[in-house]
Amino acid sequence: MVERATPQRIVVIGAGGIGAPLAWALIEAGASALTLVDEDMVELGNLHRQVLFEERDVGRPKTLALAERLRALRPGVDVLTIEGRALPGTVMSLVLGAGVVVDATDNFPSRFLLADAAHLASVPIVHAAAVRWQATVLAVPPGGGPCYRCLFEDVPTGPAPDCATAGVVGSVCGVAGALAADHALCLLEGDASVGGRIVTYDGLSDRLRSVPIRARSGCILCGDSQEILAIDIERYTRGGACA
Repeated sequence: MVERATPQRIVVIGAGGIGAPLAWALIEAGASALTLVDEDMVELGNLHRQVLFEERDVGRPKTLALAERLRALRPGVDVLTIEGRALPGTVMSLVLGAGVVVDATDNFPSRFLLADAAHLASVPIVHAAAVRWQATVLAVPPGGGPCYRCLFEDVPTGPAPDCATAGVVGSVCGVAGALAADHALCLLEGDASVGGRIVTYDGLSDRLRSVPIRARSGCILCGDSQEILAIDIERYTRGGACA
């Protein structure tokens, strides 16, 4: 049974290359309650970007290793761990009542699932992604747009680049995590001004951009004719398993 979150709890889905520096930034900024959700183990080849893990952590669950390190850095911080995936059958229990959700996953089905669940639960969410030299962060205030579906509409049906297939520069993950932490803290304080724009970072040119975006009236999640009224399992399995 998943413990229900509280209004000041930040739920981080994904404890890897983005989730690790993100969680570190959050506790250093004063966040006192985190929930970490991930099913994977620490791998040696990922240590260059998962900055709070060490070689001794290889083979351990990411959530447990990360929670241990966060408690050592900030004694007294409240860190809950959930070893598993955000799945259609459990996602609402993960996000309901949270102060803010941070999507630090690495696949499109999970991102769309979390976007939908956060909207249905009226919980703010921050989407953070990194691939190759590019980092992208999008904050969505509770119950409104522009949301993730305003930009990307639906789960891609064909191949899509991710860290496993296209690679990623470790430092770019750190930038994504820091930006996501900043946006999450703003949303936690009720500052919705971080919404309505997508922030991108290009590690090759060292360029940070904040581009205004608009909600789509035809968006099936937050538009005038909302179609997504509940979590439908079949919708999120077309592009691959959620994680």
